[in-house]
Amino acid sequence: MPVTSTVERPDSAPEGDALPVNEVFVSLQGEGTLAGVPSVFVRTSGCNLRCWFCDSYHTSWEPTHAWLTLDDIVEEVQSYDADHVVLTGGEPFVHESSQDLLRRLDALGYHTTVETNGTIVPDAETPIDLASVSPKLASSTPTVERDPKGEGEWAERHEERRVDVDALATFAERYDRQFKFVVTGREDMAEIESLVAEIRAAADVEVPDTDVLLMPEGQTRDRLAETRTVVADLAVEYGYRYTPRLHVDLWNDAPET
Repeated sequence: MPVTSTVERPDSAPEGDALPVNEVFVSLQGEGTLAGVPSVFVRTSGCNLRCWFCDSYHTSWEPTHAWLTLDDIVEEVQSYDADHVVLTGGEPFVHESSQDLLRRLDALGYHTTVETNGTIVPDAETPIDLASVSPKLASSTPTVERDPKGEGEWAERHEERRVDVDALATFAERYDRQFKFVVTGREDMAEIESLVAEIRAAADVEVPDTDVLLMPEGQTRDRLAETRTVVADLAVEYGYRYTPRLHVDLWNDAPET
């Protein structure tokens, strides 16, 4: 259950800059190059994609949130003893106010990571210390068989929107970045290899193998037990980095982790 699901929610956004926020909490960063770093997570609600394995179901398939002003969000971030803030979702950049929040956090000296699917590029001056870009593979598409609602109505839209190579190249050029792929099995590797090659061809900067991370699909410890060794072996074979899902290993699928 999202932490804000018990908060009284207005029907519309308040006056001034605000964001639909699903939860704000402090934990350890569980994924990527900063895994293990104490971090405040600001999870916005709303997404332009619908991965069938989404581990933030209440921000995409059935979005819930409370409208919080940027003042409220910053105040809550400052109440925690952590210097790293992770702006995540859903997809944070479907909301323009996410960029305003990043500017405010940067002015206060926070190190920021943005978890994004890489399909929406923020304004060039938007400060991000680490762009954690997770391009969505064909294996993420919610076909009728995989759609958690069993409808498949999002399959076509998801497939059309899930990759924008020019946007991915822009993230590579503007920011320190990691390209983090959720891997369901060996069959994903051909697409990953092809997409990495496309990003490298489109970007005016080098994208080394160390910027490419393979992460096992899995929302629970039991599921990770089935996928982690396979993905780790693939990382060794292809020369990419492996990233754990530390929060799942530690707390399974508990909220606010």
